[in-house]
Amino acid sequence: MDLTFAPADSAAIALHVIDQGGLDDWLADQPDTVTRWVRATGFAAQLGSVVLIPDAQGGIAMALAGYGTPETRARGRFHLAGAAAHLPEGTYALHGLDPARAAEESLGWLLSHYSFDRYRAQKHSTARLIAPEGVDAARIESIAAGEALTRDLINIPASDMGPAELEGACATLATRHGASIEVIRGEALLDRNFPMIHTVGRASARAPRLIDMRWGDSGPALTLVGKGVCFDTGGLNLKPGSSMGLMKKDMGGAATVLGLAQMIMDLRLPLQLRVLVPAVENAVSGSAFRPGDILTARNGLTVEINNTDAEGRLVLADALSYAAEETPDLMVSMATLTGAARVAAGPDLSPYFTDDAALSQALDQAAAQVADPVWRLPFHTPYEAMIEPGIADLDNAPSGGFAGAITAALFLRRFAGTGRYAHFDIYGWNPTPAPARPKGGVGMGARALLAALPDVLKL
Repeated sequence: MDLTFAPADSAAIALHVIDQGGLDDWLADQPDTVTRWVRATGFAAQLGSVVLIPDAQGGIAMALAGYGTPETRARGRFHLAGAAAHLPEGTYALHGLDPARAAEESLGWLLSHYSFDRYRAQKHSTARLIAPEGVDAARIESIAAGEALTRDLINIPASDMGPAELEGACATLATRHGASIEVIRGEALLDRNFPMIHTVGRASARAPRLIDMRWGDSGPALTLVGKGVCFDTGGLNLKPGSSMGLMKKDMGGAATVLGLAQMIMDLRLPLQLRVLVPAVENAVSGSAFRPGDILTARNGLTVEINNTDAEGRLVLADALSYAAEETPDLMVSMATLTGAARVAAGPDLSPYFTDDAALSQALDQAAAQVADPVWRLPFHTPYEAMIEPGIADLDNAPSGGFAGAITAALFLRRFAGTGRYAHFDIYGWNPTPAPARPKGGVGMGARALLAALPDVLKL
């Protein structure tokens, strides 16, 4: 699996990207032999179509990739990744795209080489690409590598990706980039006042922990907090089997912030980065926490447990409280938190919450530029009463079923302090294969946030 561009001096086959409405104009400038060949193949530049044009020796003189129409392109992204999958092994050079579009398609091309082959060899595209002129090749390679890390971490099953293994992945990343790392494990969580992380993870034989990674010593402070529930049975509110099948991905928030952290460190952005990952397994045993229990969080708020399957917000609450004690310039949490967000936005959009209009504007603009769609949902303050049960300060699973993603986000906001804050409620899984995005784990929101950071933090 090679997620890099081919050397710029490689011998390459010209790959012409042809808009469906521009095929006749392109052919008008070609020799008759090329025009006849293209017409004979029936190539009409439909999105994803490919035609190879032979040379006199039987090799490939050039290739054409159909780019459809603006309307068909709007129904997807990374379209050339689909074309790359149909090209024979070789090195190609793009022609016919402006730099902005070439950057998106180049990233998709690199990601078409991703495959999760830890347990079995998998097929992936073998067509390599020379970085087009005008694109930042090193940046695109860094983004592709960070996305691959996120996908790998999500795809690895819980048997091989528990709290200790997630800690190991963080340690490897820290060592590679010269970051520091501190880990608080097991009973030490109680000694250091992380009671809810400990409570959620205490029923498992795999000790819960809080992973704290820091990198950079100057510039604005960015703190990323990722939900690291390595497997979620639902606890005593046990999930049905149909809902438990994908729960290896319940650490998708942690995987996404680690992929984003790798991008930031690899690109050496001028900021102070902190990554907090509460890593637990929500298991069932005699020591599991119970419905009706009342917990006291790190910041002193009491929480009534009305569903042990709403555990992600509990571990995030302690981590957010800890992060807020330093008042970073921006704090972002990412979590596979609620089914309500999936009902609202489906698996492709990254719903996010923030009270900061400038941050929201920057995120929306960046998301459109880098083909990483996001959608703002409201921190609707009138719903605060829905998470206040009366017997305690907060309810971790309010009854009624209304506005589940919003009430979960409001719960987290109670622990995030008074600084700039955004929360992403992501899915972390691609259920249907698509160009550059095979079925399985996937990063969501990270590229949009990366692209927004220069504006948001004045880098």
